[in-house]
Amino acid sequence: MTKTDENTTVVIVGGGVAGLALGNFLLHSGIGCVILEKHRRDHVEHRQRAGSLDARGVRMLRAWGLGEVVEGSTSHDSADPGGGVPLLLDGQRRQWRLDEDDADDADDADGAFCPQQILVPNLIAVFLRDGGDLRFEAEDVSLEGLDTEHPVVRYRDADGTARALGCDFVAGSDGYHGVSRTAVPADVLTCDTHEFGYAWLTVMAEVPADPPAVLAVHSRGFAARITRGPAASRLYLQCPLTDTAEQWPDERVWSELDARFGAPAAVRGPITGKQVVPLRGVVFSPMRHGRLHLLGDAAHLISPMSAEGMSLALHDADVLARAVVRQVEEGDPSLLDAYSDTCLSHTWERQAAAVRMTETMHDAGDASYEGEFRKRIARKNLETMVEPVR
Repeated sequence: MTKTDENTTVVIVGGGVAGLALGNFLLHSGIGCVILEKHRRDHVEHRQRAGSLDARGVRMLRAWGLGEVVEGSTSHDSADPGGGVPLLLDGQRRQWRLDEDDADDADDADGAFCPQQILVPNLIAVFLRDGGDLRFEAEDVSLEGLDTEHPVVRYRDADGTARALGCDFVAGSDGYHGVSRTAVPADVLTCDTHEFGYAWLTVMAEVPADPPAVLAVHSRGFAARITRGPAASRLYLQCPLTDTAEQWPDERVWSELDARFGAPAAVRGPITGKQVVPLRGVVFSPMRHGRLHLLGDAAHLISPMSAEGMSLALHDADVLARAVVRQVEEGDPSLLDAYSDTCLSHTWERQAAAVRMTETMHDAGDASYEGEFRKRIARKNLETMVEPVR
């Protein structure tokens, strides 16, 4: 028999958006849980991560009684009165219309532009304030007994002491490079991947983004500027997969942004980080193995062009929380049994939309990747998505 130090209903491995949302949902439902996060609190709260929350995600949080965690975000109205996103097409200002579902969200009073840098600290603060058990600096996490009724999660705490947590369920939300997914046998887990054939140079700069998001489609390639707080922006430049950050000195970054946006940047500031990120979509299946349930980036990656990574994470957390509540309160395992199929259906739906959006926005610009034929097709598709600024 495996000896455990403590027992709880759910052990959540990973304190990102998916894990924190799940922890808050369970806590508000009276379900015992422990979140294990390998980094320090200040690291988690201040790390710059891509992603913003759409209106559907905001409504979900409010439905769980967590509307306060989006405080400090920017409303759609202040970001763009028309409910779209400013887009520069070869330097000409247009407005990228949201699709029908997103347009309905944009008109909703719940709409908000909430970056991870606001959402994550708020989720942490509310979870701890309401009595949640969140353990930072949890190292060497390992999962045992996933095919039994009482799995065990082992880890080493901040003092270096070995600990063991017994539980009924494990939620693996520790990201693409985490340990949770490796607990699924290789002959059980499948991985489907789509590589787009180009990358983004992602740049952190100490400059405000006004408006919060603006995109550019140009013959030199795609570009974007997205807010990461009141005094920081994430800049994106489409580039070949073979590029390295060292090939992009600061002056080249700013001059290329000027070219693709069709005008010099209003403000230039210190650049604090650069990274070349290949664009791809990844889906792992199944998202459940025994008592382990994968969610967020541990289960899938989506093209950042879609800005749906956080929304997918919240969807997984919502489905899993409702399933655990149903099991604990009613003894009904049906939602848990359907967890993987339910989440994968939604994931593939959003992956399909992300591929269409990514290919349209990138093929419509630099023809050197997919050729002139695809560029002209993409431009025609893009024309149905943009309109003159009102």
